[in-house]
Amino acid sequence: MMSTKLLARIAAAAERISPPPISHLDLRGAAFVWHTAPDRLTPVPRVNRVDIGLLVGIDRARDSLVANSAHFAAGYPANIALLWGARGMGKSSLVKAVHGALLSEHPTLKLVEIQREDLPSIGRLLAILRGAEGRFLLYCDDLSFEKDDQHYKSLKALLDGGVEGRPENVILYATSNRRHLMPRDMIENERSTALSPSEAVEEKVSLSDRFGLWIGFHPCNQDQYLAMIRGYCAAFGIAIDDDTLRAEAIAWQQGRGSRSGRVAWQYVTDLAGRQGVVLPAG
Repeated sequence: MMSTKLLARIAAAAERISPPPISHLDLRGAAFVWHTAPDRLTPVPRVNRVDIGLLVGIDRARDSLVANSAHFAAGYPANIALLWGARGMGKSSLVKAVHGALLSEHPTLKLVEIQREDLPSIGRLLAILRGAEGRFLLYCDDLSFEKDDQHYKSLKALLDGGVEGRPENVILYATSNRRHLMPRDMIENERSTALSPSEAVEEKVSLSDRFGLWIGFHPCNQDQYLAMIRGYCAAFGIAIDDDTLRAEAIAWQQGRGSRSGRVAWQYVTDLAGRQGVVLPAG
C-alpha cells in the first residue's frame, strides 16, 4: 500500500500540473487574449485595428463577415468562418475591424484571441465562456498545421462541439494562407503513400470543411493598391499629389516584389514618416 506521505506528494504534483480554476472572471472589456499556465483572459485596453472603411478591395469579404457577425451578435444562428488566401490582404484586419464596427450596436460582443499553440486548452476556454454573459468571437490568426501536428484534433472540440455541443454564445473566426489548413505537398505525399489514399488525409482536409463560411482573399490589382494608399492618406491627413503618389507607390511595390494591403500600409508609414505625420500606434 502507498504511504500517506507518498499519496500527498502525488496529489501535490497533480495540483501543480493542473491549471488552477479561474476564481474571478472579469469580462467588462471588449477584447481579451487567452493565456494558459495559468488559464486567464487578459483584457486588451486598445485593440490594434483600422476602421472598416479603410479596407479597400475586399468588399465581398467585408459584407459577408459583417452580416454573419451581426447575426451572431444579435443572438441568431451564424457560421464559424475561415478567412483564407493571399498574404497581407487584410484577413486579420477584417476580423478586428468587423468587431469594432459592431460594438456600438452590440456592446456585449467580445473578441477573444487564442494562439494556435494554445488550441489544446480550447476545451477549458469553452467551459469558462459557456456560462459567461456576452457573445464571444474567438479569433485564431495564421492557423495552419504541419506534418505530425496534432493540434488540429483539439480544434475539433470547437468545430464539432462533442457531446455538449459548442456554446451558443461562442463562434470562431480563423485566418490562414491555406485553404485546407495544411501544405499541398503534404496532402499529395500522404495520398501517394497511403493504402487508402482517399481516406489518408480526409480527417485533416475535412477540418476546413467544418467551417460553414469560407471567405477567400486574392491578390489586389494596381488600381486597388493605389486606392488603398489614397484612402490611408485621406484618413490621416497626408498631403501628396496623385502623380507623385503613383510613382512612389509603384516604385515601393517593385522594391518589395509584391503588391498587397500590407505593402500599401508600409509605404504609407514611410510617407508619413517623411512628412512628419503621426499615425495610430500599431
